[in-house]
Amino acid sequence: MVSADRIAVFAGVSFLIIVVPGPSVLFTVGRALAHGRRTALATVLGNALGEYALVALVGLGLGALVQRSDAVFTGVKLAGAAYLVYLGVRALLKRGSLRAALQESGERRSAAREVGRARSLADGFLVGLANPKSVVFFAAVLPQFVDRGAGHVPLQMMLLGVVFCLIAVLSDSVWALLASGARSWFARSPRRLDAIGGAGGLMMIGLGVTVAATGRKD
Repeated sequence: MVSADRIAVFAGVSFLIIVVPGPSVLFTVGRALAHGRRTALATVLGNALGEYALVALVGLGLGALVQRSDAVFTGVKLAGAAYLVYLGVRALLKRGSLRAALQESGERRSAAREVGRARSLADGFLVGLANPKSVVFFAAVLPQFVDRGAGHVPLQMMLLGVVFCLIAVLSDSVWALLASGARSWFARSPRRLDAIGGAGGLMMIGLGVTVAATGRKD
């Protein structure tokens, strides 16, 4: 199985990719401001389930192909690295997007109705399943932390996916709680979110370069 050292490193890399505000965070924050804390937390859970479905798809399909072919591995890795750099540059250029989403959602919240938990779970699931950051991460980065010599590659990926999703739930829940409980704080100084977006973009670019320069961990 996966060693504790690999799990620890994977957890650190996962944190870097998760902490950068992306589609899931924007959606969660919007739900928190428009519909409240319970709806936002249900959305977080649904998002994690959608991301874990991606892990299962990679573990049972693409992961096996990547495992057998160095050419496929290199192609997926470079494509993923390029997209991560693209996301980082985009985050830098549009670092005010999270602030805009907060302000727009805040303007709508007075007229919004609370969304049912089942609907929130379903919506969060679809956002998690279609999240481009997660797709790239699971396809290009996740296979590098699998120990092929230990066997049970799909099971290793599923285990690492649990680690990723737990971190995602914790991180997104913090965003949900902050957005639902500190609306006035954001309103007083929304430029704080611009700084977060800029720092996140730089981390994303650095991660993309690292992925491109890293080989198999066999």
